[in-house]
Amino acid sequence: MMTYKGYGASVRFDDEADLFHGEVTGLRDVVTFQGRTVDELREAFRDSIDDYLEFCESRGETPDKPYSGRFLLRVDPLLHRRLVELSADEGESLNNWIASRLGELVARN
Repeated sequence: MMTYKGYGASVRFDDEADLFHGEVTGLRDVVTFQGRTVDELREAFRDSIDDYLEFCESRGETPDKPYSGRFLLRVDPLLHRRLVELSADEGESLNNWIASRLGELVARN
């Protein structure tokens, strides 16, 4: 994954056009870029982020943050109850308990 100023991007290669296409991830706004070489792609990514930030500033708008740290998760009510019980048994809030478990999972991969 490419990163710049806290923003990340996914990239795919179009074999027919012989061109890399990228899109900044985690935003409501659509920010894209492309390049024929890796260096060209990196430069286009950075330019796109800089242009996006300058555009937002010129309009007096706050740019989207790549990730807020919040996400909604819907689970079965019985699972919800069990998760609350497990977190309470360990003296943690449900939010902290789940965040800790997710962090452990990511660290293993």
